Amino acid sequence: MRLGVEETLGALNAALGPGGPVWFKETRARHLRVRDFLAPRRALEARFGDDQVPERVVHAIVGLQGPGVAPVLSCAPTPAGLALQLRRSAVFERVLGAVAAYAAPTVPAAPGPRVVLHCPALRGSPCALRLSQLRAVLVADHLARALHAHRVSVRLVPAVRDPHMPTFLQQLRVDWPAASERAATEALRSRALAELTPARNAEALPPGALGRVYLKELVDERGRTTGYDPKLDSCLVTEDLLAVLAELQQAVQDWAEDSSLGLAAAPDAGADSCMVVHVVSCEEEFQQQKLDLLWWKLDDQAPLRQKHLVCGPVKVAGAPGTLTAPEYYELRHAQVCKASALKHGRDLAQDSAWMEIFRVLSVATIKFEMLSTAPQSQLLLALADSSISTKGTKSGTFVMYNCARLATLFESYKCSMEQGLYPTFPPVSSLDFSLLHDEHPSPPQGEWLLLFNSILPFPDLLSQTAALPCTAPGLHITARTEMVCKFLVQLSMDFSSYYNRVHILGEPRPHLFGQMFARLQLLRAVREVLHTGLAMLGLPPLSHI
Repeated sequence: MRLGVEETLGALNAALGPGGPVWFKETRARHLRVRDFLAPRRALEARFGDDQVPERVVHAIVGLQGPGVAPVLSCAPTPAGLALQLRRSAVFERVLGAVAAYAAPTVPAAPGPRVVLHCPALRGSPCALRLSQLRAVLVADHLARALHAHRVSVRLVPAVRDPHMPTFLQQLRVDWPAASERAATEALRSRALAELTPARNAEALPPGALGRVYLKELVDERGRTTGYDPKLDSCLVTEDLLAVLAELQQAVQDWAEDSSLGLAAAPDAGADSCMVVHVVSCEEEFQQQKLDLLWWKLDDQAPLRQKHLVCGPVKVAGAPGTLTAPEYYELRHAQVCKASALKHGRDLAQDSAWMEIFRVLSVATIKFEMLSTAPQSQLLLALADSSISTKGTKSGTFVMYNCARLATLFESYKCSMEQGLYPTFPPVSSLDFSLLHDEHPSPPQGEWLLLFNSILPFPDLLSQTAALPCTAPGLHITARTEMVCKFLVQLSMDFSSYYNRVHILGEPRPHLFGQMFARLQLLRAVREVLHTGLAMLGLPPLSHI
């Protein structure tokens, strides 16, 4: 079983006896020189009074064992609290001896609820897509990838119908289905006609409208405290609206008939066992609330759990608010091409391989900009050229640059090995990870920082990204779609610092090979984690920039 941060924290807190969690994992380099976990002094005083932590408790902590629990080297009182350090060589050996287990999501023991992800922004054309809607599309795509990675059965709605949208989504590396045929609306239309309220004061209905359905009693029944707008009282029913409902209805009903996935096809497959998540921009939410209530009004089998993941507004510094998604992409693409021409001293626009790299860098820039902020928060975009620099440590370009550096490192090792300068890579079981001994130098070289902050906690991070509070009360739901981008940026910063400080491929001398191979295995793990994180964003690894 793989070691886990959550498992270790759980065991440490349990060792202190009844009470809330006390221990936390250290992340800063200066603290990691002396400890890996800390139970703060004040928290211990609240638990044990002014007395010291009983010796039997400390002894139990040092001897902690269990599934996923990292081996403990020492636990001692300090002015900051109870400081714990792991047996780092043993942790290096366990983690780097099973890299695949740490570079992949943890598969849950039982399938979770089936999820319909609905992104209304995809019903229009690309040229009408506002930046706030683009943000919702990218959040929905990222969330879908995270859920799929955890073997959650996901249906994506709507299937896009605009002829230009599939090309634009492919350009953005968004994986979304295209439409084949329209869902039938006859049953919904019949129910809607029965629910229509007679027009008041000879109200003129627009073309395609069937009439108005009043929803006030549903708002009162569901409770205003759940998050529905109290001003919501009626909905104008149109053919287009019924088509939207029919597609959502079909996505839910298909699960009862389609067990080909075999992943979440439970015997109780039905509306009650699935959740619909509407990923909407803040401008679209009011209309989506009407759609929710109308679905419940017209369909007795509508899912009981409908949640709204509302993406905050996107503001553009120094630019008009009318910038469309395609214009934003073209701007970033032009900036990437310009920056590359300056870097390489020539225009590479005629080179098809380079142009593909530029397209990937453009999308990476956009996705890291759009996804690095919690989706419910306002996002401020800066459109200056500096946003795509490889020297800026917060950008997608910086992450892709370090991905390319890793590829170059392993290509250099391969070429040197083929020339006879280095031996072939030995079996991982034969590597001596005690040679990764940078715990105490000042400044630290960063080997433990990379393993402890990036590789070891990565599966837990992926699980948190895919976690949806299914049973939480209320209409609105939150998602941690910013976590992967922030993680990859921090990983790239830590790797870049380490790579700049440590010469990995040293002199071809036999007595240095042991440490070189241990370091290469560590960076293999970094590479695999980085590639998995990028895949969650729909981005391929790059070998050069």
